[in-house]
Amino acid sequence: MDPEKQLGLIKKNTVEIIQEDELLEKLKSKGSLKVKFGVDPTTPDIHLGHSVVLLKLRCLQDLGHKVILLIGDFTARIGDPSGRTKTRKPLASEEILLNARTYRQQAFKILDAAKTEVLFNSKWLSKLSFSRVLKLASHYTVARMLERDDFNIRYQRKYPIGLHEFIYPLMQAYDSVVLDSDVELGGTDQKFNLLLGRQIQKSYGQTPQVMITMPILEGTDGSQKMSKSLGNYIGITEVPHEMYGKLMSIPDELIGKYFRLLTFLNSEEINLKERQLKEGKLHPKKAKEELAERIVSFYYDSSSAKAVKERFQTVFGEKKLPHEIPSYAVDMDKLKEDNIWIVKLLQLTGLAETRSQARRLIEQGGVKWDEEKVKDINLEISLANEHILQVGKRKFMRVVKK
Repeated sequence: MDPEKQLGLIKKNTVEIIQEDELLEKLKSKGSLKVKFGVDPTTPDIHLGHSVVLLKLRCLQDLGHKVILLIGDFTARIGDPSGRTKTRKPLASEEILLNARTYRQQAFKILDAAKTEVLFNSKWLSKLSFSRVLKLASHYTVARMLERDDFNIRYQRKYPIGLHEFIYPLMQAYDSVVLDSDVELGGTDQKFNLLLGRQIQKSYGQTPQVMITMPILEGTDGSQKMSKSLGNYIGITEVPHEMYGKLMSIPDELIGKYFRLLTFLNSEEINLKERQLKEGKLHPKKAKEELAERIVSFYYDSSSAKAVKERFQTVFGEKKLPHEIPSYAVDMDKLKEDNIWIVKLLQLTGLAETRSQARRLIEQGGVKWDEEKVKDINLEISLANEHILQVGKRKFMRVVKK
């Protein structure tokens, strides 16, 4: 494709490109570019927030560029200090490798596996001698490092900063030197690290990479960055009805942004939807239904998306129970009890992971037994025939006596 046309597609939905003229020159002179995206496997799951960058990488693959998915199995031992108010706890090597395996599998739900090179930075970082680490560190100053917002805030508040945390962005930059990357992508929270990569490449006599930053996606709470630790995330491997239900729960003001960053709908159609929403010509619920159906179709298929849409409408639109509800048989003889404690039942059925969580769900009014809200955490239930146990708006279990 013509370099100018490529640039237009690459720029879509980006926050910043440094430098745009350099990118155009690389497109003209090199044709196929080496594009780096580094990710530390600190958690086992990829969510829609991560997918913003991955979808841009897929766009670059479709334009004929080589994508390198760099698994930071070595840098994860320190952990990215970006946005942190305290030093990360180190992860065990076994946990890092397990997370890395799931990251790789999940990333290929978006990336073309045949056009993706997967590398691990322990291959070279674990072999760096101390003298080479000193050489790397000599290319940057403590004063410049403290200009970084998160380090500066911690320094001003007298919060501890480990020397190894200063090494983290240098290691990430050194990855770019080893790969001799032409382009590196990341979220806006990665700007410091990406800029440092450009500088360190120059120090090692390389042409600096172009850096592209993508927007940060807010989670289902509508205010904070999507994060598993905050509980506002939508995982790309969540079952279709969970994914659909969570997408239906996003605040109305995020509808346009989610369409723009998570779907392949063109800008003109998205702009039209935003105008119609603002003018009251399009109901937010209808827009979310289309959004959720498109996203579920992408990660699963259109038939799955259609099925969960119908299920959602049945449960929430018509206030009926879904057609398909999993069953759990309680063996009362084995329990040697006539009745069963509601808290214990929630744990047995898997609707709550622990008894403490079960108690919280009941106290928060999130549990129903045969469509009646459970108010007493000490409720003892006598099972007869079959019953429906419900947690929240989307979790159902048909309970029977064995």
